[in-house]
Amino acid sequence: MKLKLKVWRQKSANDKGYFEEHMVTANEHMSFLEMIDVLNEELISQKKDPVAFEHDCREGICGTCNMVINGRPHGPSKGTTVCQLHMRVFNDGDTIVIEPWRAKSFPIIKDLVVDRSAFDRIIQAGGYISVNTGQAPDGNAIPIEQAVAADAFDSAACIGCGACVAACPNASAMLFTSAKVNHLNSLPQGKTEATIRVQKMVAQMDLEGFGNCSNTGACEVECPKEISIANIAAMNRDYFSSMVGSEESV
Repeated sequence: MKLKLKVWRQKSANDKGYFEEHMVTANEHMSFLEMIDVLNEELISQKKDPVAFEHDCREGICGTCNMVINGRPHGPSKGTTVCQLHMRVFNDGDTIVIEPWRAKSFPIIKDLVVDRSAFDRIIQAGGYISVNTGQAPDGNAIPIEQAVAADAFDSAACIGCGACVAACPNASAMLFTSAKVNHLNSLPQGKTEATIRVQKMVAQMDLEGFGNCSNTGACEVECPKEISIANIAAMNRDYFSSMVGSEESV
């Protein structure tokens, strides 16, 4: 199939970006990233600068292949990362517009690559368990109800790609932050630090400049792991409860 690409090119966060048009021939069995590889091979053969894009595992696990494709984070397929998106979902002669994540908290490094270290700092603020448990306990030593374990596992499925931020009209990171909070707060091992965790991670999220959640639900729709916005409600309950508890203690 022959495709027309409109690819965002930008040398750095301080440079003015623009769309660059290319024609590329792709096989319907290629992944989207393989199609970009074909484009870059052509650009390199022409002594031109290849399109910078981020990738790692190409198995839908790492969350680095962040692109907005025809206005949708990770493209048109539901529950799919860009590396899992195949060219068979497009038609011969299609025009495909490819952009980076659009959020102030994700500054562009080059072309389609953005700096998502704001997510790392949110995790560093409280997305861990620091309780000293000695040696690793047996996996069945702490009984956990199946429903609780399943809920924690669903939250832990978040790969931190940032599609929720890119989809949100306010560039909110509430879905990401709430998934990371609830993953730990719902488990017995994480409850010891649950109060301080939610306060620190929400504070860091705000410090990074992400917008507020307005419940449009776009984050859940575009999330490649289909993380539920119920996590946001749960985090809000934990946060308000922790703040009320702090005021009472004062």
